[in-house]
Amino acid sequence: MATVDDQLIKAVLRGETECFEALITKYQPRVFAMARRYARRESEVEDIVQEVFLKAFQKLATFRGEAPFEHWLMRLGTRTCYDFLRKHQKNREMPLTDITEEEESWLERYAASPESGAEGADAARTLVTRLMANLKPEAQMVITMMEIEEKSVKEVAKLTGWFESKVKVRAFRARNEMRKILERIAKDKFL
Repeated sequence: MATVDDQLIKAVLRGETECFEALITKYQPRVFAMARRYARRESEVEDIVQEVFLKAFQKLATFRGEAPFEHWLMRLGTRTCYDFLRKHQKNREMPLTDITEEEESWLERYAASPESGAEGADAARTLVTRLMANLKPEAQMVITMMEIEEKSVKEVAKLTGWFESKVKVRAFRARNEMRKILERIAKDKFL
């Protein structure tokens, strides 16, 4: 039995392009939420979302229907976000020496007592954003998906098209790189 998505896709492929608007309306919130995890400025988020739907429209004929349209669209979105990260990597790096007093205070409290890390969550979130901005795009992607979105290795592999072993290696390297950056900050600030 054909789903509503399948019927809309068939209509679009027959030339009824206005039917694609229903797919946009249905999936736009999910695509926006995904894009916001990879871009800081709303204008960047909007550009990513627009590009995802443009690619989806252009490549709709390649959708085979073996999995739900939503899965196909999210995979396309993931790859678009990854391309965005790679393209904007140089612009995204932030100097770690410019951490705010609030972030520095949180780091000091956390270094002294890791169990008190929940206090000052905003400062911690900002610091994590700074750390992430200094990672390579694939490291940002894997950390975002596994640690923030809480996706499994298998889910990340399916969305990115990477082998599960590659996801595990990239996650390990990304966590290790974040740890090194944090140690460098701590060394610069506290020693």
